[in-house]
Amino acid sequence: MERKSGLWIASTEKTPWQVGGPVGSTRRGEVNLTLDRRRDQVWDGFGGCFNELGWIALTALRGADRNRILDALFDPEDGCRFNIARLPIGASDYAAEWYSHNEVDGDLAMKHFSIARDRQYLFPYLREALQRRPKLKLFASPWSPPTWMKEPRVYNYGTLSGKPEILEAYALYLARFVKAYQREGVTIHQVHVQNEPVADQKFPSCVWTGAQLRDFIRGHLGPRFRRERLSTEIWLGTLNTDDYNGYTLTCLSDPKARPFIAGVGYQWAGKGAVQRTHASWPDLRIWQTENECGDGRNTWEYARYVFGLLQHYISNGANAYVYWNMVLQEGGRSTWGWKQNSMVTVDPATRTWRFTPEYYVMRHFAQFIDKDAYRLNLTGAWAGNAVAFLNPDDSRVLVVQNPHAEVRRMVLSDGDRMVTAMLPPDSFNSIVL
Repeated sequence: MERKSGLWIASTEKTPWQVGGPVGSTRRGEVNLTLDRRRDQVWDGFGGCFNELGWIALTALRGADRNRILDALFDPEDGCRFNIARLPIGASDYAAEWYSHNEVDGDLAMKHFSIARDRQYLFPYLREALQRRPKLKLFASPWSPPTWMKEPRVYNYGTLSGKPEILEAYALYLARFVKAYQREGVTIHQVHVQNEPVADQKFPSCVWTGAQLRDFIRGHLGPRFRRERLSTEIWLGTLNTDDYNGYTLTCLSDPKARPFIAGVGYQWAGKGAVQRTHASWPDLRIWQTENECGDGRNTWEYARYVFGLLQHYISNGANAYVYWNMVLQEGGRSTWGWKQNSMVTVDPATRTWRFTPEYYVMRHFAQFIDKDAYRLNLTGAWAGNAVAFLNPDDSRVLVVQNPHAEVRRMVLSDGDRMVTAMLPPDSFNSIVL
């Protein structure tokens, strides 16, 4: 992707994705942002999540419209350029209904394991993305084990049984998922052990303690993947808690569990543990695994909040950021009654669609920050609303928000020069330096 120094894209609520500028050099003005070029974490990429209701929304559209949306999400040269994606193992809260890949009670050997349902909704969605991004990096997580493995035997509460034969069977279940996708020509690069283990929800869920995750990884899942020679990584995720000591430290400090853990995935309240994790384990990859989902209204106000989430995770050491519902029908209502935001909304009655403000927030980062870029350190008054990266092609990118109701002048110094930009009121901005 060719980038020209001085390129400036600005988005406001009424005028998204406008060429701003000019960005000019200056010798005057009080510097309020300094780029010191110190390198921090390497960037793995941006992504979104596949779910059943997303594909159902897309199939309501004409083929050309559906292709335009998928291009806007996954085309490697334009739009959000997503290179990472998440899949559910069984039903997520945005499945059309509850299911697992094996509801045959007592089938410890997984003779009845099947991914047949995924071929109806998830595989068509996934294959459209893979056509555009053949090297798409996929990670998968369960919202709930099969009900017969849980105590009590329900999909939306409880915890995994502690019986050794159940723990072994569940490790086999997850390995079978990886191998079943392999047979379809799809590589699952990571398995995150449990979606939101600190969540007792009315939709598919399962509660785990940090000690339970540690014991399952070191005693069952890790050895199972090793015996079956699976290259799929095991991640401690997707953690929705800021209890660093009770979860992250408990697992990573265990000498038998640690060798099996390739990274940590955080979402929601997990944002409170990102800085401590990066400080304690600076070489360990940390992914933000699910953008906080809003209330289905897709407002500009919530887009501001999402910008803050991106800035927080990136500035505190995350290596990737993953949106949740890429596409939903208008209103964003889940099967279990929770309304959520999305990057694209579809009206099936009129067969029309639109980009939401959060699409533009994600694009401001994802279009300009490449995989394997290095985050650069920023200081100054604007640093709390900005991130900067050095791309592999040596281009430098600044993404900055002006949260104020009036035009504000930004004066950036990178040591060799000073550049200035008059940032529009209440705007998101991407600038190639």
